[in-house]
Amino acid sequence: MKRTIQKHALVAALWSLAFTVLPVHAADDAAQLQQGKVLFGQGAVPACALCHALKDAGAEGAVGPSLDELKPDAKRVATALRNGIGQMPSYNGKLSDAQIAALAAYVAKASGGSK
Repeated sequence: MKRTIQKHALVAALWSLAFTVLPVHAADDAAQLQQGKVLFGQGAVPACALCHALKDAGAEGAVGPSLDELKPDAKRVATALRNGIGQMPSYNGKLSDAQIAALAAYVAKASGGSK
């Protein structure tokens, strides 16, 4: 009986902790997405918006593919940013890993590529 009560108390404590951390995580995600949006529009050099169309960013670039149509996931975006692809240059060494992650998360979410 005592073990059952302790087990229930532990589960309740863990759930309480999870709900305390979730808002912080959501705020971190929102900050990362905002950073990615800024990088997309003007922070990366050259700016992604010069070549790519992405409705959420108000970008109408016509050199690269429309990201709204392509709907890439974050992994695909991060790989393209690190390695370059086609006419797109590599941003490896120009953007930090955190900036690449933020930009990839933003493009995936804004284009509908994140699941």
